[in-house]
Amino acid sequence: MQRFLAFLTWLAFPVYIWQGLGVRRRTTRMLPAQGPVMHDLAGKAPDISLLVLGDSSAASVGIGNSENGLAAQLAGLIARRTGRAVRWRAAGFNSATSGQIRDHVLPNLSADPWTHIVLAIGTNDTKNFHSVPRFKKEFGGLLYALRARWPEARIVWSPVLEFTQAPAMPNLLGKILEIRAVEMNRMGERLCLERGAVPAPRLPITDPEAGFSSDGFHASEAGYRAWAEHLVGWVIAE
Repeated sequence: MQRFLAFLTWLAFPVYIWQGLGVRRRTTRMLPAQGPVMHDLAGKAPDISLLVLGDSSAASVGIGNSENGLAAQLAGLIARRTGRAVRWRAAGFNSATSGQIRDHVLPNLSADPWTHIVLAIGTNDTKNFHSVPRFKKEFGGLLYALRARWPEARIVWSPVLEFTQAPAMPNLLGKILEIRAVEMNRMGERLCLERGAVPAPRLPITDPEAGFSSDGFHASEAGYRAWAEHLVGWVIAE
């Protein structure tokens, strides 16, 4: 049934274009947060090296300071829970898709010995109406590349958030994209399990007004904090 609904979304493509252009016209394009994109937190050995890689969420778009973003808050939680030193880096890029991260970002990342990698990717693949086969090729290729470069790292993927909960989304557009997000997440989970990564559960959004920034699409400081709290157990699980 879900796959049939996903097929029907192609019939709603004109609605997607019409309402999507309206959202883009009304929404202010936000810049990545100011502040450090890498930092060290003191603690005991052995160190944990955390890379948060992906789209604008990894770049903490939606808030003013990166110290309140996903990577920094996740690193702080890991340090407090484990007592270990944490070195973190946020490698996030506005509007990036899985294929762009695979082809243009990953080859240019230094080969630091990351022990934990969190992927915040898939939202733009969904929003840009990429097909599931395309997502399979591009996200699947990204997983292969990460595993080849960091064979011992724990790789955790955070699935695409629920589009119908984003305040910026018109009701119909949110439903169209949510149908496609469910299919993307199903494929992403399968690829993670096949290719040595961990698919985290989807982040539950209980308070959209507090969890989203002023643009109604990116996370607020409270949203990034809830996201980090949701992921931390999956990142440091043995």
